[in-house]
Amino acid sequence: MFRIPDEIARLALKRSEGFPVEGFVHGEGPAAPAILLIGEAPGEHEAIHGVPFIGRAGNELMKSLDSVGLSREDVYMTSSFRSRPYRWGTKKERDGTLTERKYNRPPTQKEQLAHAPVLDYEVANLQPGLIVTLGNVGLQRLLGKQAKVTELHGRLLKQPVQYLHSLDDQQYSWTEQSYTILPTFHPASVFYRPSLRPDLEEDWVKIGEYL
Repeated sequence: MFRIPDEIARLALKRSEGFPVEGFVHGEGPAAPAILLIGEAPGEHEAIHGVPFIGRAGNELMKSLDSVGLSREDVYMTSSFRSRPYRWGTKKERDGTLTERKYNRPPTQKEQLAHAPVLDYEVANLQPGLIVTLGNVGLQRLLGKQAKVTELHGRLLKQPVQYLHSLDDQQYSWTEQSYTILPTFHPASVFYRPSLRPDLEEDWVKIGEYL
């Protein structure tokens, strides 16, 4: 199993101090994965258990992996940001009382920049044969803000990716090496947009064909 060095995890946590985030979830998978999967950020369940892609979205992802003959053990799972970003909101309980609770949210650009050394280390050292980005956040972390999953999903791209050249940099640089990337939708997307399911399934057919 591949694991980032503890000093890189500590660096990421230090760089994200003061942000409304919690926990730290390591990437998970073998050192020579069939696919490097890059999501958005851990949710509540992932932050509690320290395991990426569990819960409903995780189950959906397992179905996609199974459709191409893969399991959790064959792929490396990580995300653009390794802590859980949250916002405070109000929830109405069954008895009518209102309670304050934390809700998941996407990581900001500054937060992703803070944790950039983590993903940079994983991409550089895993040397994956195929990178599959799940949703816009992971895609844009690698290819820039102009990249849209609705336009690029299912397309096989071979190009450099963004990385943080220096810890002091506020902008990403581009790797000299090119990587093979196939963007698709985040597995949770089908819960709020069921119409995306045929596209998601077709993307995974293409992933299976490439493998």
